Formats: sequence, structure tokens, C-alpha cells
Amino acid sequence: MDKLPIAARTVPVKATINGQTWEGEVGSEETLLSFLRDRLSLKGTKRSCESQVCGACTVLVDGLAISSCSYLAWEARGKKVLTIEGLASGDRLDPVQEAFVKHSAAQCGYCTPGMVLMVKALLMEKPRPSREEIREWLNGSICRCGSYVAIEQAIFDAAGGGG
Repeated sequence: MDKLPIAARTVPVKATINGQTWEGEVGSEETLLSFLRDRLSLKGTKRSCESQVCGACTVLVDGLAISSCSYLAWEARGKKVLTIEGLASGDRLDPVQEAFVKHSAAQCGYCTPGMVLMVKALLMEKPRPSREEIREWLNGSICRCGSYVAIEQAIFDAAGGGG
């Protein structure tokens, strides 16, 4: 029996991506980020630091915010993955997306998909977060444009608190 190089090995995966079942093989070293962008053409998940510090690649896996740049695609077996493309319901934006639009909580928009999903996870865990909790949760999400005040206001609005 020939041994394959580690990088050539594949793993069978069945997962739910944005509400749709996906089943197939993924490379044993393929990141969820590469899988989503390159194989499923879900380009909303951004490639940036690739070391789990910027938040641009954030997606939700079973409701938890994860850095898809360091999460292997096969780890999503049997799980539900939500990307920014799957957050809206048809033409209706999620309340977090609506709040970001209302408060102009983006400038260049590069960090926005990951930031929106991080906020979604925050509000699922803490429906009425304090300013301190918001800042703690967003600690790993970098906005180079400095839209943090508008982002914070959008979070309060999405939480129904108005800030």
C-alpha cells in the first residue's frame, strides 16, 4: 500500500454550510477559510492575518465564533457553519446587519463580515452586553479604519438597547 504525503490525504466531511448540506472530501490540512473561499466561492470570509488575531475570517460554527484561518475544514464534520452570505434571510437582513447599516459601522468594509458574525455570536450569548463586554468580545477584531464607536452603537442598537 502506497503512503500518501500528509498534505495529499483527504477526509470525508458532511456539514451544513449556510443551511445547505455539503458532503465531500477535504484535504487534511485544508483550512475552513480556504475551503469556504476557494471551493465554495463564499468570498465574504476574508483572508488577512492568517494567525488568528484580526477577526476578518470569523465565521460561526455551531453558533460559536471561530477563526476560519486556523480551523481545519474537516473539523466542521457534522456541524453547522454560518458565513456572512448565510446570515440574511432572503432579502431581509439580520438585525445585526441592519444595525451596522443604520449606524454606518463600516468604512472600507474589509473587517465587516467577520465583525458582524462576531457580534452575532456575542448577542446569542449575551443579549444585552455592557460596553465592557462588547469591547472584550471585539478585542480580536481589528478595524483599521477605526469605526469602533459606530460599531459599538450598532451593537447596542441590535441588542435593543440603543446605546
